[in-house]
Amino acid sequence: MSDQPKKFGFFAGVFTPSILTILGVIMYLRLGWVTGVAGLAGAIAIIVLAHVISFATGLSVSSIATDKKIKAGGIYYILSRSLGLPMGGSIGITLFIGTALSIALYIVGFTENFLSLKLISNLLDITEVTLSHIRITGSIVLMLLIVIALVSTNAAIKTQFIILGVIVLSLLSIILGITLFTPDISNVESIISTPQREFSFVEIFAIFFPAVTGFTAGIAMSGDLKDPKKDIPMGTMISIVVGFIIYMALATLFYYGVDEELLKNDYNFLVTVAWIPFLVIAGIWGATLSSALGGILGGPRIIQAVAQDKILPRVLSVGHGKNNEPRNALIFTFIIAELGILIGDLNVIAGVVSMFYLTAYGFINISFALEKWAST
Repeated sequence: MSDQPKKFGFFAGVFTPSILTILGVIMYLRLGWVTGVAGLAGAIAIIVLAHVISFATGLSVSSIATDKKIKAGGIYYILSRSLGLPMGGSIGITLFIGTALSIALYIVGFTENFLSLKLISNLLDITEVTLSHIRITGSIVLMLLIVIALVSTNAAIKTQFIILGVIVLSLLSIILGITLFTPDISNVESIISTPQREFSFVEIFAIFFPAVTGFTAGIAMSGDLKDPKKDIPMGTMISIVVGFIIYMALATLFYYGVDEELLKNDYNFLVTVAWIPFLVIAGIWGATLSSALGGILGGPRIIQAVAQDKILPRVLSVGHGKNNEPRNALIFTFIIAELGILIGDLNVIAGVVSMFYLTAYGFINISFALEKWAST
């Protein structure tokens, strides 16, 4: 029995990695800014539009998943067995690049918060966080997470439950801090500079959209699930709905409970307004690092499956150990993620990630429509 690969159910294998990625860097570090810049009506419109796209895509993937025997490779495997290798391969590669760049997005978000803390900035003698600080620190964090992924996928999955608990506590701390306590913001200074210019609706949407792409993290673990046909639809749709409710509630809470200038000018305002700031910091670190780890676990499995179908060089398809760990693909994922970290600007990375995911989601929904039209 010890030689059998470890399999996970819908909660551990799909819902938990998905919701941890959904409630990640954008929620903690950009949702307040989106609400402050776009206003409540604009924020709600952005949240609803983004979730309409993710909900439709989640339904499409779930519908196709229930009709196929699913192995490793996530969305790529599902679509390639439905529409053929050329279409599936193009979508799979697009999703992989989006996933790899998402790793950079989460790590840069973590680095932003980490370097802005007074204890860290004083220790490192930083008066203002620059792109060079973010690039160097982010690269170090990425290498540490790669080592964790190489050691054990099972251990990485188990840590998600602890992080989920921390995120729940941090949300409670935020809600209590805004509703029951009046934060003193008179002496608040942020060493993370915010862009002082007007943003269009499309730009704000592009920065927010990566928040709703997290449901693919669970689907990417399809080869490690006990019953993919059941686990993927259930875990995916529940995580999207829960994420939508939380984002709508937080945007409303921020608009009515937090000073508008604070929302616009301080990406780390949640640490200021929370009842227990430590819980928010722990939530930010846990959410960003777990999301990055989820991408590091899921991304290589996508590209490994593409390579196994001879669409990409076979060297990327090589697996190791009883769980067929994609170590070669992991190194390739590291290279793409490192290129993203070298960009250094979270807003820019978010816009690029949105471009890849929107393209992939559009093709996924078109694929489902074509299959439904052609199916008897």
